[in-house]
Amino acid sequence: MNIRQQQEQFESYYLCEYACSCGNLEMTKRLYNERPCQYRTDFQRDRDRILHSNSFRRLKRKTQVFLSPTGDHYRTRLTHTLEVSQIARTISRALMLNEDLTEAIALGHDLGHSPFGHSGESALNSICPHGYRHYEQSLRVVNYIEKDGEGLNLTEAVRDGILCHTNKIAKTREGNVVRFADRIAYINHDIEDAIRANILKNDQLPKESTDILGVTKSQRITTMVESIVKNGAETIGMDSDIENAQNILHDFMFEHVYYNPIAKSEEEKAQNLLIKLYKYYIDNINKMPENYIDIADKFDEHRAVCDYISGMSDGYAIDLYKELFVPKEWK
Repeated sequence: MNIRQQQEQFESYYLCEYACSCGNLEMTKRLYNERPCQYRTDFQRDRDRILHSNSFRRLKRKTQVFLSPTGDHYRTRLTHTLEVSQIARTISRALMLNEDLTEAIALGHDLGHSPFGHSGESALNSICPHGYRHYEQSLRVVNYIEKDGEGLNLTEAVRDGILCHTNKIAKTREGNVVRFADRIAYINHDIEDAIRANILKNDQLPKESTDILGVTKSQRITTMVESIVKNGAETIGMDSDIENAQNILHDFMFEHVYYNPIAKSEEEKAQNLLIKLYKYYIDNINKMPENYIDIADKFDEHRAVCDYISGMSDGYAIDLYKELFVPKEWK
C-alpha cells in the first residue's frame, strides 16, 4: 500500500460510524475524475487546494465586522476562518469524525465573501438580478472561478459543507460541525472586537446568557464546544439551554454591534462604492480580466460582474474606485 492507502485504512479503523471517510465514493466524487495522490487522501488534497488558492489569500484584506480597522488585532475574514477551523477541528477530533474533511470545509466556507463584509453582500444582492449570498458564491469560487476558471475540482463532501455552512443541514456530520463552529467563532470574536472598539463593555452582555455560557470568550467557547461533544456524533447539536443562551447572545450582537451606527458608519459609502463599480463593469464588460469575460460568455454579464466584484478585497475595491472615478492630480 502507498501512504494514502495506509491513511485511508487507518480512517476505517479509527473514525466513528457517523464519520465521512475517504471510502465513501459518493462523498469523494469530484466534478471530473483525477488520478489519486500517492501521499494525501482526497480530503487532505482538498484542504491543500483551498489553502493555496488566491481567494483564500485575499481573505486577509476582507472585512469581518469593522471596515478596514486600523488596529492590528481586529479580525479579518481570514482570521475568522482560522478560528472557525480550530474550533471545528477540536469538535471533530473529540467525536472521532474526519478532521481533514472538517478542516477543508472550514477553510473554504467563506471564500466567496464580498468586500466590506455583510454590507457588501447586501449591496451585491440588491443589484445583481441573480441575487448574492456568500455561501453560494463560495461554491462558485471553488467550482468555476479559481485557477482562471478551471476551479479547484473539490469533492462532493467539501462542496456540500461549504454551501450548507450558514443555514442548511449538510450531508455529512463534518459539514454540520463547521456550521456550529462558524457561529461559535463569530459571536465570540465579534464580542471581543466590539469591546476593543469601545462599542461594548463586557458587563453589558446579557446576564441570562453569560450565567450559562461564561463571562469570558474562552469560557463561552469551551461551554459551547463541550455541549456539542457531549451530544455525540449521531446528531450534531447543543443542549437546549446552551443553544438558547447562544441565541440570546446572537440577538444581542445584532442589536448592539452588527446594526450599531458607530460600527456601521461607513457602510453606506462602501455599498455605494460597490454598486458604482458594478454598474461600470456592466457597461464595460471588456475591461474586466479575461477569465471574467469568459464567465460572461459562459453564464451572463451580471454573473461575471458579480463574480469579479465579490472576489475583490476591501483595499483593491477602494483603489479601483479611485482609479476609475476620482480625478488624478495634474503633474
